[in-house]
Amino acid sequence: MTDIQNYDVAIIGYGPTGVTAANLLGQRGLNVVVLERDPDIYGRARAISTDEEVMRIWQQVGLADRLQEDMLPGGKVAFVDSNGKPFIQVQPTSRGAGHPPQQFIYQPAVDQTLRDGVDRFPNVTVLTRHECLKVNNAGADVEVLAADLTTDEFVRLRASFVIAADGGSSAIRGQLGIGYGGKTYSERWVVIDTKVLRDWEGSSRLRFHCDPERPTVDCPTPLGHHRWEFPVRDGEDENRLVTDEAIWEVLRSQGISDQNVEILRAVVYSHHVRVAERWRVGRVFLAGDAAHAMPPWIGQGMASGVRDAANLCWKLAGVLDGSLSESVLDSYQTEREPHVRETTDHAVFAGKTITERRPLVAALRNHVLGTLAKAPVFARWLVENKWIPNAHYGDGFLGDGRNRARGWQIPQPWVLDENGDHVRLDDVLRGRWLVVGLDDRDAPQWRSAGVDRLQVLPPGAECRVDAVVDVDGVLTEWMDTRATAVVAVRPDGFVYTASDSSQSLPNPPAFLRVTTPAR
Repeated sequence: MTDIQNYDVAIIGYGPTGVTAANLLGQRGLNVVVLERDPDIYGRARAISTDEEVMRIWQQVGLADRLQEDMLPGGKVAFVDSNGKPFIQVQPTSRGAGHPPQQFIYQPAVDQTLRDGVDRFPNVTVLTRHECLKVNNAGADVEVLAADLTTDEFVRLRASFVIAADGGSSAIRGQLGIGYGGKTYSERWVVIDTKVLRDWEGSSRLRFHCDPERPTVDCPTPLGHHRWEFPVRDGEDENRLVTDEAIWEVLRSQGISDQNVEILRAVVYSHHVRVAERWRVGRVFLAGDAAHAMPPWIGQGMASGVRDAANLCWKLAGVLDGSLSESVLDSYQTEREPHVRETTDHAVFAGKTITERRPLVAALRNHVLGTLAKAPVFARWLVENKWIPNAHYGDGFLGDGRNRARGWQIPQPWVLDENGDHVRLDDVLRGRWLVVGLDDRDAPQWRSAGVDRLQVLPPGAECRVDAVVDVDGVLTEWMDTRATAVVAVRPDGFVYTASDSSQSLPNPPAFLRVTTPAR
């Protein structure tokens, strides 16, 4: 038994959610420990896409540009009939987060870059081959018991808080007695990962083959990879479907030969729709798949876990440095769960649309959507309302007032900083509380709480201290459309409160006492 070590936060699990949390907390100077059962990165690519809001989170920890090098920006998404002919094509549109709206990823490469990022922080200890056996809320901290799988010794540690990011089969969730309600679909799916040897027509596009006989997802992934997914039909043998013989039957039916790809692996898995009843028990929090699971149709499983980490970590840091009340932590599930449920509903809708098995209904679907798609306004509506929903907090850790900017994330345009450098807005915000306004009026109550002020200057203005020049007018337009002149922005970029030009900015939280975050 080793000596008991004390930490600010213990993270259980080192997948995308856990490693993102480790980067966010490490950057803020917290003493963090990560416990991970496996010795290395999981070799199979599970998630295959991400979006601009997730890239914005990874930008906060200085990794977005490096991650971008190993990604493939997405183009049009094609829904094709049984003959391979598109009946609708949609183009994901930017929401102003400062990155491409959709990007295809090779998850092992993403995981490696994120782990390399954690290595920058001497205040983060990563213990692989360590399996968490038990967590126990013990008043002012959490007692954690783990097994060192290399030495067969027990390890005890204490942490002020624990983030359980240990996956859909979370042992921590089970120990805490938290229900994981929802359903698992009876239909199983085969996932085929390949190495690309020679490109083919359409190899760079995501295509949903809406064939009632064999619905198939056909998706490019970067670094020379490509993926197919298709359902196991009634009466089919799962063991046979993952053999090379069966895989080539499917690939050749789509015109793919061994001159195009090399088969790397094939596995069978199930789709889940589940949400944990509680995401917090005392000082232990569930995040990522431990808190929720959704079908893969719109590529938001991993992304939702990263969003969890972004919502939770700045709040934990604020509580630990004394700038926030511990009651703020109750807003974690309040803010994140509605978006998770809405995103899950969108994923289910997309799945039902793609996998329709009744030939007549599928033909009607193709005709109706194909006809509507000729109207650009419909394609835009489909992307904006039936694809990835915008994150918006209607309730949670928000201030007074019902301004139309409240609860929304401020956009991230390119701006000129005080030195005249062309930078993304978040590189100026730096993950801190900030009052952002179109004019130079003071907000004394926020200044008294330690919150700095940033003025947004119009295009063509001269650069100066405590201001940015809105090069393309994006931020100014966003505020104008919401009848907003000034906003108080949280460290995660969401608007805590706002006001128009005729009113003063509502007060900050009574307990807010800001300290300067680590850069």
